[in-house]
Amino acid sequence: MRVAVIGASGHIGTYLIPRLVDGGHDVVAVSRGKREPYTPHGAWQRVTQVTADRDAEDADGTFGRRIVELEADVVIDLISFTETSARDLAAALTGRVRQFLHCGTIWTHGPSSRVPTTEDMPKRPLGEYGKQKAAIEAHLLQRAHRDGFPATIIHPGHITGPGWVPVNPAGNVDPAVFQTLADGGELALPNFGMETVQHVHADDVARLFVDAMANPSASVGESFHSVATSALTLRGYAEAVAGWFGQEARLTFLPWERWRETVSERDAQITLDHISYSPHCSMEKAERLLGHRPRYTPLEAISEAVDWLVRAGTITR
Repeated sequence: MRVAVIGASGHIGTYLIPRLVDGGHDVVAVSRGKREPYTPHGAWQRVTQVTADRDAEDADGTFGRRIVELEADVVIDLISFTETSARDLAAALTGRVRQFLHCGTIWTHGPSSRVPTTEDMPKRPLGEYGKQKAAIEAHLLQRAHRDGFPATIIHPGHITGPGWVPVNPAGNVDPAVFQTLADGGELALPNFGMETVQHVHADDVARLFVDAMANPSASVGESFHSVATSALTLRGYAEAVAGWFGQEARLTFLPWERWRETVSERDAQITLDHISYSPHCSMEKAERLLGHRPRYTPLEAISEAVDWLVRAGTITR
């Protein structure tokens, strides 16, 4: 099949494009053309590259037409962040694709009343990002159930892998947190360090997109989480990372208002987003309907990213 991937050179696309090419698909990679994939792969030599500025083309109403003109059987949208943009693209593709796959986020859920959280639980997102993604999901699923639009939504957790800094044990992306643990230094965590994060390797996300595409009868009109099968407490995460460097974690715990004064405003806001949600989502639906099970545990996924940070000199031993 001919598959167009929008936002192809990012975290997920780095792994998704080679999987699609190796699967025998004719792949069109749509991106701004401003960066290379995080990990090089020969499959990119067999891909049609299309450069597009989505924001500008959304603004002048031409983006949907550009994607239609690619004549893809399947469109995978990894970078839609507003309901208006998603609505416009879905309208343009109506009657023109076999399947449309949208990348959502577990941030469509608010704080959970029961864990592990399943896809059908009420959506109470806290911030604008989650609210927009929840609105996109609601629209696409309504279109699927009412009009037969072939939409599938994949909701990743905290995507990690070699090439970028994963969400750390303090709930933000400051690499100095990893360095502190590697050095055996004292690390302060908010509250009691019992809030959770739920990582997923970017390749597991890519695999779920491929599995959903291979099983449209089971995936169209549905949404699926894409996370590791377990979550980590901040405390347990910190202890594991320290152990990788032969250290015992020296942890202290501060009430939120005191802890936030110890970090930058940006890091405090990122941490607040993560600990406010404290995600722990279920992967049962993807396994039941698609036979999909993540290959990486959260610590296995994170360790690949941390190893890359060591090789890059971001973390020194």
